[in-house]
Amino acid sequence: MKAANEMTEILTPSRSTVFVVDDDTAMRDSLRWLLESAQLNVQTCDSAEAFLAIARPDACGCLVLDVQMPGLSGPELMDELKRRHIHLPILFLSGHGDIPTVVQAMKGGAVDFLQKPYDNAQLLERIGQALTLDADSRDARRREFLRSQRLEGLTAREREILDQVVAGRSNKEVGRKLAISYKTVEAHRGRLMRKMGAASFAELLQMMLGGRRETI
Repeated sequence: MKAANEMTEILTPSRSTVFVVDDDTAMRDSLRWLLESAQLNVQTCDSAEAFLAIARPDACGCLVLDVQMPGLSGPELMDELKRRHIHLPILFLSGHGDIPTVVQAMKGGAVDFLQKPYDNAQLLERIGQALTLDADSRDARRREFLRSQRLEGLTAREREILDQVVAGRSNKEVGRKLAISYKTVEAHRGRLMRKMGAASFAELLQMMLGGRRETI
């Protein structure tokens, strides 16, 4: 189930949404007005449980989360989202910003922690940063997923040659090490390059080092 969820999350396009979870109705309404005025897609929930009822692994965006709420607290919701492999960046917004709470939230993976009452400009800036972080993280997971899928399509010999080539060995050196001819290495190398979708050795190396941006 985890693999299926990760595949859906990586490959399914979706509009970014700022999810707001806060038990204070006035606060939810205020945040909705602010975010919609900035042309952001917004969805609000009055509890952690209500958010969990709609949360999906393929959700794109970020989560603006209160700390102290009836039922599950903000940090408890963050832990539950990790268990469900839901990777939204979390920005805590709370009137109870004592140091231990802040430390717990940041160690748990929150990207920011702001105090109520908040500054509108600062909040919008931090939310923008969280949305960018989500897009970059999603793109990195997508590229890694595609790379893994292509690696699985290689034969054992192609994978062996790939490891040697990425280590910097020439075709002749690979042939000597694996006790096969130069021509055989060339043929395998050409096939593995096509399977990996790399037009050059530099491109293949970038892909294996996780530095290539791919399109499908």
